[in-house]
Amino acid sequence: MKQQAHLDGDMMIAGFLPLYTLEMKQRNNDASRQEKNKLYVFKNYQFVLALAFAVEEINQHPDFLHNLTLGFDIYDVHFGVWRIFQDPFIWLFGKYTIPNYSCMRDQKSIAALTGPSGIISARIATLLQVYRFPQLTFGPFDHALSDHDKFPALYQTAPKDTSIANAMVSLLLHFTWTWVGLLTTQNENGLWVLPKLKEEMTKNRVCVAYDLLISSHDVPHLLKLTEVYNMINKYSANILIINGDNESLLYVIMHTEHLVINGKICIINSQWDLSMRKRYFMLGSLHVPFIFRQHHADVSGFTDFVKAVNPSKYPEDYFLARLWFLSFNCSDSESDCVTWDKCPHDASLDLLPRYIFDMTMTSDMYNIYNTVYAVAQALHELLIYQTQIETMGKGKGTVPSHAQLHPFLKNIQFYNPMGDQVILNEKKKMEIEYDILNIWNFPEGLILEVKVGNFSPYSLHGNQLSLSEDILEWDIGTTETPQSVCSQSCGPGFRKSPQEGKAACCFDCTSCPKNEIANETDMEHCVKCSDHQYANTEKNQCLVRAEGFLAFEDPLGMALACMALCFSTLTAAVLGMFVKHQDTTIVKANNRTLSYILLISLIFCFLSSLLFIGRPNMATCILQQVSFGVVFTVAVSTVLAKTVTVVLAFKATSPGRIMRWMLVSGAPNFIIPTCTLIQVTLCGLWIGTSPPFIDTDIYSERGHIIILCNKGSLIAFYCVLGYLGSLALVSFTVAFLARNLPDTFNEAKFLTFSMLVFCSVWVTFLPVYHSAKGKVMVAVEVLSILASGAGLLGCIFAPKCYNILLMTNKNSLNGFKDRRHSRFVLWKFHFNEFIFKKYQFVLAFAFAIEEVNKKPNLGLGI
Repeated sequence: MKQQAHLDGDMMIAGFLPLYTLEMKQRNNDASRQEKNKLYVFKNYQFVLALAFAVEEINQHPDFLHNLTLGFDIYDVHFGVWRIFQDPFIWLFGKYTIPNYSCMRDQKSIAALTGPSGIISARIATLLQVYRFPQLTFGPFDHALSDHDKFPALYQTAPKDTSIANAMVSLLLHFTWTWVGLLTTQNENGLWVLPKLKEEMTKNRVCVAYDLLISSHDVPHLLKLTEVYNMINKYSANILIINGDNESLLYVIMHTEHLVINGKICIINSQWDLSMRKRYFMLGSLHVPFIFRQHHADVSGFTDFVKAVNPSKYPEDYFLARLWFLSFNCSDSESDCVTWDKCPHDASLDLLPRYIFDMTMTSDMYNIYNTVYAVAQALHELLIYQTQIETMGKGKGTVPSHAQLHPFLKNIQFYNPMGDQVILNEKKKMEIEYDILNIWNFPEGLILEVKVGNFSPYSLHGNQLSLSEDILEWDIGTTETPQSVCSQSCGPGFRKSPQEGKAACCFDCTSCPKNEIANETDMEHCVKCSDHQYANTEKNQCLVRAEGFLAFEDPLGMALACMALCFSTLTAAVLGMFVKHQDTTIVKANNRTLSYILLISLIFCFLSSLLFIGRPNMATCILQQVSFGVVFTVAVSTVLAKTVTVVLAFKATSPGRIMRWMLVSGAPNFIIPTCTLIQVTLCGLWIGTSPPFIDTDIYSERGHIIILCNKGSLIAFYCVLGYLGSLALVSFTVAFLARNLPDTFNEAKFLTFSMLVFCSVWVTFLPVYHSAKGKVMVAVEVLSILASGAGLLGCIFAPKCYNILLMTNKNSLNGFKDRRHSRFVLWKFHFNEFIFKKYQFVLAFAFAIEEVNKKPNLGLGI
């Protein structure tokens, strides 16, 4: 029997399929020994069955091809650069294999089928394209075969694999694998996929730990394999993505798995025949849990067709007979010949183990099914075209030739019986959908491929990958999902800090700065909380700040408000006391009008501090500073007027008319309105240019947003405060110089102490105010107002109240008659009361006496 499979038909399809493989130890031996050591690959015979099933299904529709039938010739692909052309030569030119000469006058071949290897298809194409023979390859889409200038007669049935990079990266992201290695074949297809894969990984922040390129020439070299092994074990990446073909990378895996490769998980592209691996994956060896394979619809009737296949049904199928002979022991022990009577009567391919012969249709078989239908559809369109030409009388009926099929194959576009669209033009091809297979390992080399998910590029982003994790098999004795990261994830509250000179996936975890959070895992930058929020202790959440201000309900605010009310009440009581005793000596002696003004201004000073307590608003913010500056200016200028009045009272009897004129004209009374007018002008400029406004402080108290009044223009604020301090300093200086003037009613000493306290309070206020924050800052200002006001009240009026209430003998004229300088004191006692109304008479009288004394004959004295 010829080593081929044949089914007669009106039009024939030739198939060149790899039905045998060589043992690894015999791959470099001579051709004669290779023939003896070829191993029959049972699974590859499924290619023949898929072809036969499609041909029979088409032949069952006689109207489809105008009563023509399809047949096929199947040849095995020989190993070796030149021996690969042996069967194509026999198919083209007969047994003599003389190029360009054929003794086969009734050549009925219409197309050739090759695959699944792109290398095999490319080599055979160099022969077939010379004769413009249509060649259809059913293997995975190979970008090297898409060059129509190099392969003008070659068509690929498989859909484009442009989404393989996106599919693999989606799987990595699903398991949060960000640290992976790459192993790729150094051919045109591998070099096309690799940049796409790297680009997709970079886009999704997946890092490449190492990148290995393997060419077919490197496979037999032990040094190269050792280098691959060392690189895989050197890095901590537990995931290895393998993108290549069976002819090169599979042998790398078969060699390196004999070495100990600890816990590495492989993700490989489609079309890998793992049944060629003889040894069982031991624990800790290279493990292949995921395979991406082309998704296709289930072809109805195929399983029943395979069950019914037997050598009697296809007597010209050498490969089926060989399979039957090896599987069911049909030989005669004496003659060692195949006798079908020795075979079990119920023998069927369905009885073979699934790891040896699978009854389901694989993606390669589905592509063969579509290829046969594509040839039949193109042939059908060609026949219709010829019929139309004959009808028009422009041609004779001829048998279709293979060269006539090209225009129809280039533009073929149809739906197969399963409803899937078939397109041979690569520019119009649809993107591929993938089934994700998980490899289950069993003893004695049993391998089971289980579908655990799928990937569809046509689904919405984020829903393209579907995976059933509950049926995943990772490794023997392993139930947890393996990890593959360069650095452990940074939890909430921490951000990633890149490690210098390393990949982006290698980083350190740094805690977020103050008032910034990281509420997700592996955040590169912390997010700053808004002004009305603050970061919690874990720095993973922004909490809403509670509004805070110096409220009346707070203990501090309540204490300050009570102090302000107490001091204002006390000042009002002193004012009432002075009004009640307005006719007493001590009240009159110290200019009771100025005392009234000072006491009233102090009442307003104490009450103005209440504007600083409570929730600020625009009105209170402006009134705070204006009332503080104006009212205290009135108080300090009143103290200055009292001090000047005392000095003038003691200096008025001295020679010279200036002091007398100032005293008589009432100049001290102009001090208060003049000084106040200047302060009012400063406050007006302040409000007109940059007035105070409501502001917030988010830094003083954690978890609170302090509402306070911003001074607006600090220059204006310090001008007001500086002017007030200047008045106090002048008052202090004048009072200090007059402190030693005689008599009990001289209040210069008390005025000196009051200004000393006032200046001390506000000098201390400045550094404390600037070092305080939030509500404390407001409290410091309120306390300074209360302290300075209390200093004026206590130092000036406490001794007077003491004399009025407890020392009544000193509060009358009789108490001072026996003292020295009683005449001067008595005059001064009446001076303050009558100075502006009665002192004119004294001055007139003194003037007359001086005029008389100037005359020599007259002389008077007082």
